[in-house]
Amino acid sequence: MSLKKLLIKAKRSVFSEMIGNNPSVFQGEGYDFIELREYNIGDDIRHIDWNVTAKMRTPFIKVFREERELNVVVSTMLNGSVHFGSTRLKQDLIAEIVAIVGFNVVKNGDLLSSFIFTDKLEMSEKASKRNFVVSKVTQDVLDFSSLNQGSNYSLMADTLYKRVKRRSLIILVGDFFDVPSLKLLAKKHEVICVIVRDRLEENPPEFGFSTLIDPQTGATLEGNFNNSTASAYAQKVRTHDIELYSRFRKENIRFSKIYTDENPIIKLKRLFEAAK
Repeated sequence: MSLKKLLIKAKRSVFSEMIGNNPSVFQGEGYDFIELREYNIGDDIRHIDWNVTAKMRTPFIKVFREERELNVVVSTMLNGSVHFGSTRLKQDLIAEIVAIVGFNVVKNGDLLSSFIFTDKLEMSEKASKRNFVVSKVTQDVLDFSSLNQGSNYSLMADTLYKRVKRRSLIILVGDFFDVPSLKLLAKKHEVICVIVRDRLEENPPEFGFSTLIDPQTGATLEGNFNNSTASAYAQKVRTHDIELYSRFRKENIRFSKIYTDENPIIKLKRLFEAAK
């Protein structure tokens, strides 16, 4: 899909489907702490200060002052495996997700910044509220040469932890065939992970005698990819994802998986609304 068509589609999705609040609906994560007061019915229990509550023997909550604007950081992992797709490339889907999030952020008057990672930091875009930045970061994702690129999620998390000073909403987008630890980053910021996959790579068919090329390293693998081999691989992916989801839940990170044959706006809307 061309940049123009992708941006038109994303903009239409934002203004027709995501009317109202955007990721800034995450209460307490874009706020400054003011004071403590006794808990009242209807208060958000996530703001209870359990240390003070234990000492006073009555519930106390932290009161926050809302900041005028939220800083939203979109960080994409464009390693070689995103250059794959049975219906469209995962990289193209990532670009559409970036555009949808970007238009939604700018529409609400918040700041948008972006990073692109492989096994190193490839590029970054400073925070802006202007529409042109959405086009710029989307084009950066579409044009990036991902083939033969590695991935390093630990480096991504560490870099964002050091470089993003202000408390922000950080949206990480990639295929997550690693199980990263985002614990420190999630303590400093609100972190959301969007897993981009193709159904064929999770449930591959029998290829028979074939030669496969690793899109990250360029290495070739020859063999008989029969039903047994395909089933074993599919089970390996399922086991990986169970571990990945468990890690995200343990570290209190919201996440969603979007396939290349799906409309991303639907799952993104559910993901953002879950924080209301």
